[in-house]
Amino acid sequence: MKKDNIENKIWQVLRNIPFGETRSYSYLAEKINMKGKERYIGRLLCKNPYLISIPCHRIIYKNGKIGGYVLGKDFKKYLLEWEKSLIYHKRK
Repeated sequence: MKKDNIENKIWQVLRNIPFGETRSYSYLAEKINMKGKERYIGRLLCKNPYLISIPCHRIIYKNGKIGGYVLGKDFKKYLLEWEKSLIYHKRK
């Protein structure tokens, strides 16, 4: 599979992760039929040119740890908490 094709599949899955929710690297790998290639997928996520419209910050480790982010782990954690807080306030 060509890298561009893989990236397009990844971007499509990421766009479908609901606001305020997360998925794991292994979930993403399964969705694009690349089980066992989680590290490779993580490296591709680092090259995401559209950080907000393709929300790679919503991908975390399956054990719940945040994982890396091109703008830093602290910013990734902030984005995830911000999204969840908006959903919480919207429900009130």
